[in-house]
Amino acid sequence: MAKRQKMNKPRPGRLRIVAGNWRSRLLDIADVPGLRPTSERIRETLFNWLEPRISGARCLDLFAGTGALGLEALSRGARSTVFVEKSMPAVSALNANIKTLGAEGAVVRQMDALDYLRGENAGRFDLVFLDPPFAADMIDEVCRLLVEREMLADDARIYIEQERSKAEPTLPGGWELLKNKTAGNVRYMLVRQKT
Repeated sequence: MAKRQKMNKPRPGRLRIVAGNWRSRLLDIADVPGLRPTSERIRETLFNWLEPRISGARCLDLFAGTGALGLEALSRGARSTVFVEKSMPAVSALNANIKTLGAEGAVVRQMDALDYLRGENAGRFDLVFLDPPFAADMIDEVCRLLVEREMLADDARIYIEQERSKAEPTLPGGWELLKNKTAGNVRYMLVRQKT
């Protein structure tokens, strides 16, 4: 049994969709320093939390990187995902994977996440995925901008992933922590903006 599990494990540089329409599809990811897709284990837990909210959801995948979170959401029935990523190699790989999957509802913006948030309002989102580079210290600023720019739908859910050793982010007023877990060196949280 252990041998079979080892053989099914994706090789480095590949991403596996956990569930939904594209379940078990393996996708190539760009070789970009610091690029670390959210693990399958964490994605499975996160999307179990989000199960009742995925169908038809409008999603924003900031700091998209491999697009693991936004693609998982689309696979499970989200209406749309805007992927925001500034690395050209990561964007190229993400666009190729979107084409391979025939992912309708996927929009990729090659730009800095903070510039996107400060730019022309692109709508309101039901689910927002925040997984910035661990070295960056910008979660508080991003959360503030989401509120200030009115980018969250009523009762929106916000997923936050950060290095476990860092202090938990200061959430904006009216936000409620729903889930808070750790896995390895990662802390991941689900919060909501109360209506």
